[in-house]
Order: sequence, then structure tokens, then C-alpha cells
Amino acid sequence: MITVNNVVKEYTFGTDNKINALDGCSLVINDGEIVFVVGKSGSGKSTLLHIIGGLDKPTSGNVTYNEKEISSLSESALSLFRRDHIGYVFQEYNLVPELTAEENIKYPAMLQRKTVDKKLFNYLIETLGLSNRTSHLPSQLSGGQQQRVAIARALMMDPKVVLCDEPTGNLDSKSSEAVQNILLSLNEELKKTIVIVTHDKEFSEKGGRIIEISDGRIV
Repeated sequence: MITVNNVVKEYTFGTDNKINALDGCSLVINDGEIVFVVGKSGSGKSTLLHIIGGLDKPTSGNVTYNEKEISSLSESALSLFRRDHIGYVFQEYNLVPELTAEENIKYPAMLQRKTVDKKLFNYLIETLGLSNRTSHLPSQLSGGQQQRVAIARALMMDPKVVLCDEPTGNLDSKSSEAVQNILLSLNEELKKTIVIVTHDKEFSEKGGRIIEISDGRIV
């Protein structure tokens, strides 16, 4: 489904200082696969995820989804592609504090003025254990509950691909395990293609394929 071809991401500091956050990365992610991207802090794993998700563009190389090359798309076209095909889950939950859990989950549909898929919404809140929390504001939810709301929001438009950047990084061990199991089950039950950046070795060994990055290169 996703092909990353010889991607380089270069950052320039000042006039002469250049850093290669990614240095010729290539990989293929299959439809319905769950992939863990691991590596030390600063290794380039989040940069790779952002480029896979079209949140950033490579300096050279390209990314394709089912043979559609996205790296050269205009910002507006790329924004539409992300909206229609990709769901994001970040370490920071990025919930709207003034909206209830239900409103946060439905927010992507509200922005696009689309009819909410009630069947999918009910499935998500039941699967994620949020049925009795839909009227709560984010400030009234635990970290684990907020992350589950964020996961539901990412899935509300039924994307084929879900990208997660340290989704358990801010959670205690109990909430972390719950979120881990939810992501694994969503991959198994809904056949979503899921890419997870994590520093949690035990999480990455629960299933799927592990890709390790060191100094911007896949090792």
C-alpha cells in the first residue's frame, strides 16, 4: 500500500550547517499490516512518520500510496489526501478543550459538513470503552480516556491508514497497555494499516513488523 523510496530529509541551520534527519530511507508497508518504527531519540523515526503521512515533505525521494505519488502534491491537494485517507494519533491528544468527547470524535465530520456515520461512531465508543464518557470534556477525562477519544477521532472518517506517534508516551502503565491492546485489535478486526512510532520495546514486540532507525537510516 505505501512505498517510501530513497527518502532524504535535510534541515539547514544557519548558512552552512546541515543535518540529515533521514538519509536514504526505503521501505514498503503492505495493506492491513501493522508496523512499529523504533529507535533512539533523535534517530529520525517521527520525521519518517510525518513524511509517510504527508505532514512534511522529503528533501528528495518520494512516498506513494497505491502508486499515487504524494510527495509532489500541492499543499491543498495534500491536505485533501490526508483528510480522506489517513488518521493521526499523537502523543499529545490534541483534543478541543471546549468540546465534549462525542463532539471531539465527530469533529472531522463536522468540519467537512458530512453526515456522521452513527454505526461507526457507536462501534468506536463501545470498542474503546467510552460509552459512558461521551458527554465529558477532556479536562474531565483521564489521560488514557483522552487518548482513546483521540483514537476514535482518527478513525471517525474510516481511513485506510492510521499513523501513531508515541501514542502511549504520556500514559501510565495500565492506560498504556489498554491503548496498546486497542490498537492491535483495531488492526486485527478492522484491517487498518497502522504505523506506530514508539520507544516502548515491549509494545513493539506484541505483534506486527519492527523497523529500526538509527541516525536517519533504516537498519
